[in-house]
This record gives sequence, structure tokens and C-alpha cells, in this order.
Amino acid sequence: MAQQTSSRPWFLELVPLMVLFLIAAHVLALVYWIYRLATEKQPQRRKAH
Repeated sequence: MAQQTSSRPWFLELVPLMVLFLIAAHVLALVYWIYRLATEKQPQRRKAH
């Protein structure tokens, strides 16, 4: 059997990999953002009546 070569251009081969990379980067950014929100110092709120 002859080895079948892909007829798609090389950059189309990278599209699924790039999509996975972008999803992973956004998930990491979201986790970091939530971590920053959860650990930041909350300003003291004073009731002024």
C-alpha cells in the first residue's frame, strides 16, 4: 500500500492544535482571575450615617 499524503495545506493541520491551545490559555486565565478575585484584600467598608 502506498502512503497517503494529506491534501490539506500545512496550516489547516495546525488549526485544531491552535484551538486547543487557545481554549487552554483562556481556562488558565479564568482560573487565575478567579484566584486573584478570591485572594485580594477587600477594602474596609464603613457605614456613615
